[in-house]
Amino acid sequence: MKISEVTANRKKYIDLLLLADEQEEMIDRYLEKGTMYILDDNGVKAECVVTDESGGVLEIKNIATDPDHQGKGYGKMLIDFIIEKYSGQYTVLQVGTGDSPLTIPFYEKCGFARSHIVKDFFIDHYDHPIYECGVQLVDMVYLQRKL
Repeated sequence: MKISEVTANRKKYIDLLLLADEQEEMIDRYLEKGTMYILDDNGVKAECVVTDESGGVLEIKNIATDPDHQGKGYGKMLIDFIIEKYSGQYTVLQVGTGDSPLTIPFYEKCGFARSHIVKDFFIDHYDHPIYECGVQLVDMVYLQRKL
């Protein structure tokens, strides 16, 4: 297994990116300014994009695992890699997500705690309703952990 930075042709991984953020226009807002990593384990299994949000905050903008390989620890491995790589450079790692029973428990297991909410984020920033587990996502929930 190898985690490596992607510096060119990031759109090559658009199918993975769209798993975590289903509107390409939103991905375009952070993809080039962020740092992208892929996890390769006999083929690319997962990806992650992080951005410097200033003030010592590093944000996970996108993290996704190929559906055929979910539940095998690849997402956690990427988060552990980010924590190890950026400890000492940033004080906080944060992630924004919908209030979903699929994502919140995953981040909590990775040591994140709820921080704040941005009301109506998914309504105001996406051109179509976003659903997870049959529930429309409305607010962005931010979770943070110390680095």
